[in-house]
Amino acid sequence: MVIPLKGGKPMGITLWIMIIAAGLAAMVHIFSFLMESVFWMKPAVMKIFHQNEESGKATKLLAFNQGFYNLFLSIGTIAGLCLVFNGSTNTGLTIIASCCSIMLGAGVVLLVSSPRMLRGALIQGIPPLIFLILLIGR
Repeated sequence: MVIPLKGGKPMGITLWIMIIAAGLAAMVHIFSFLMESVFWMKPAVMKIFHQNEESGKATKLLAFNQGFYNLFLSIGTIAGLCLVFNGSTNTGLTIIASCCSIMLGAGVVLLVSSPRMLRGALIQGIPPLIFLILLIGR
């Protein structure tokens, strides 16, 4: 399947899978922003992050800051996707690769520092890993 981009350049299936993986990575990090910066003290969110009310209060400012890192990575990824869709494919892919590399690195750090957060590390790390593997093989 080939779908044209702006300017008539074709976009093959590999690029579509890369775009979907990057978009999913951005959505995961927007969701993380919401949990960490907006809903941190909600019981369901504290449970996800293995926090109780006392530790939640003690880490609220750190979580708030971390949430914004996640939001900015999402914005960078979405900006890269916009560039790809507007015909600046190489520039867009470069920006996405940078953001996805950071996302993947953060997922590895999460896994190494807190093995009980395996599920979160996989959710955070698999979409950017897929994007990067396909980019390298492109």
